Amino acid sequence: MDKELTVDPAATARHERFGKLPERVPPESMIEEKQAEPNAGVVAEYGPEGAWNFYSCLALDLGL
Repeated sequence: MDKELTVDPAATARHERFGKLPERVPPESMIEEKQAEPNAGVVAEYGPEGAWNFYSCLALDLGL
């Protein structure tokens, strides 16, 4: 029982294109460092007079 191996041209093309894994990327090249700005992203400062608006309290909601 001799078996002949038939090679599909599409399979050959796929193997040439996807036959090996890509090169490994070192972690050093995946990190970008940049200088942080002071107070970057701060929209407003804390104001104790208006801070109660941002908290929910069931006792206050019920008037207790």
